[in-house]
Amino acid sequence: MKRSGFFLCLLLGVFMFMSMFASSLHAKKLTVAVDTAFVPFEFRDSDTGEYVGFDIDLWDAIADRLGVEYELQPMDFSGIVPALQTGSVDAALAGITITAEREKVVDFSHPYYDSGLSIMVMKDNDEIQGPEDIEGRTIAVRTGTTSADHAPRLNPADIVQFPNIEAAYMEVRAGRVDAAMHDTPNVLYYIQTAGDDQVKAVGPRMQSQSYGIGFPLGSELRNDVNVAFLELVDSGEYAEIYKKWFGEAPNPR
Repeated sequence: MKRSGFFLCLLLGVFMFMSMFASSLHAKKLTVAVDTAFVPFEFRDSDTGEYVGFDIDLWDAIADRLGVEYELQPMDFSGIVPALQTGSVDAALAGITITAEREKVVDFSHPYYDSGLSIMVMKDNDEIQGPEDIEGRTIAVRTGTTSADHAPRLNPADIVQFPNIEAAYMEVRAGRVDAAMHDTPNVLYYIQTAGDDQVKAVGPRMQSQSYGIGFPLGSELRNDVNVAFLELVDSGEYAEIYKKWFGEAPNPR
């Protein structure tokens, strides 16, 4: 009897703890970091001034399922992981690639997008057909990204880094660098929507990688977000959001 009473008290304590956590989650307004300009994942709508994109819609759907309020905190990409480390934000969506180094300092959700790196050159450039042709040439990348980490492996003569990728793309168009390298969906989106038929992607997709939602280490929010995300996948809502921004259904998960 004493043992059963002990276990009953233990279960009651666990239930009360979980209830208190759920209540605190719903009571707190979350701060969610996003990139200032990473189309089509997050960017400012020129007509409304609001931030829109795949990441924005995905997080909104997750927050709706969790029943939580939040505010977006746009910031430069290079500051997002440090913001998670200090706990100044509760979560972050910014096309953040899940890497071993980042896993040491922040937690990640289940992968929600499969990406990679692509090279962009001027449309009339026939000398660069792929990554093997970057050796001895100049390439532009965005600071703090996996492109900046990967660029030295291509043995370029010079790597020029910019705080935003649009500046890197304009360097290509201005003829000041031979190529730019960045996440595949962003490269393709730029070519299709703002490239003015002057630029193209060359070579295969490199460095197969996955994006995850970032959290401070040990965040109790992570598991709830994972459950909500999987529910979105099961219900088909994730596929609808994906198709809205990429024009095709995602690969089966």
